[in-house]
Amino acid sequence: MSSATLVPVTLLTGFLGSGKTTLLRQLLTHEEFSQSAVLINEIGEVGLDHHLVREVHDTVTVLSNGCLCCTVQSDLVNALRELLFGRGSNGIARFTSVFVETTGLADPAPVARALMSDPHVMQHYRLDAIVTAVDAVFGMQQLDAHRESVKQVAVADRIVLTKCDLAEPAQQNALTARLRVLNPAAPIVPAVLGAIEPALLLDTSVVAASREPTHVTRWLAAHLYQPRTGVKTVLKHKAEATHDELVRSFVLRFSQPLASERVLAAIKLLCSLAGERILRVKGLLNVVGETLPMVLHGVQHVTYPLVRLSAWPDQDRRSVLVFVVRDLDPDFVYKTMAGVLGHEVILVPRVPIAV
Repeated sequence: MSSATLVPVTLLTGFLGSGKTTLLRQLLTHEEFSQSAVLINEIGEVGLDHHLVREVHDTVTVLSNGCLCCTVQSDLVNALRELLFGRGSNGIARFTSVFVETTGLADPAPVARALMSDPHVMQHYRLDAIVTAVDAVFGMQQLDAHRESVKQVAVADRIVLTKCDLAEPAQQNALTARLRVLNPAAPIVPAVLGAIEPALLLDTSVVAASREPTHVTRWLAAHLYQPRTGVKTVLKHKAEATHDELVRSFVLRFSQPLASERVLAAIKLLCSLAGERILRVKGLLNVVGETLPMVLHGVQHVTYPLVRLSAWPDQDRRSVLVFVVRDLDPDFVYKTMAGVLGHEVILVPRVPIAV
């Protein structure tokens, strides 16, 4: 089964009270998502969110034994299997996509990893996008106080700014600037009462890039990680640094074609050495023996199989890798990659702007 025919899964995350359920209810009223299945993770014996969603949608499964990021990843995998086997029967309507709503305290990376590592799930589903809801009123305080909130933003493909009708313009602008520092690549979409254009959440994944090569430029967004001149950043000691300062993103460029097996070996070595400090990796590769570019996508220590594009998006044939890391020196990544690949590597760090 090709990637284009796999069922897309959208991971909807965001801190407590960020408006995830309101956003989901609104999305499910649109024709584009009318045939979506929904998995909701609720902690506690009595959950309410699934009742709110069930008002507008029938295919809702509740995972309530714990937090998806730690105790119930197997429940998520089992629920996806049950949806697949029951599709069109057993009271389960046919579905063309899936939403997974996490709890507000969930780390999205392990959830994404579960979708990318279970062999059976990977035969039928693909991770399409990580969508993070951020409260326009309280988002700044949540980023200050909770590193889960920072990580949810850092790994997002789309950021939805909720409750914009309740936030002052200056408050919203300051939060938006901070979000762009944490994640310069993800579009920030404002929402009022959870309402956004569904098209903003469609065709966001690497699969869209395989169909239309120019999409990979937007997905990778490497140009947004260029250093800002005249600004110097020194990473503080871990005990002194804020949650934001520990999250860094940067680009590596390679002037020569790369052997795919060496790239994957280098990424594997990095993940074994740095563990969960590597949050996400995205790349466009010029591979030895290939005339077409290959796309790499990884979340923490799990990497999807390389995806071949139908054409190069532009005239630049250099390989590029975008890293999002936490509490990890970019120079360490640079030296590790250079050591394994044996090629010239250009480190293009992203220097955070002041907020």
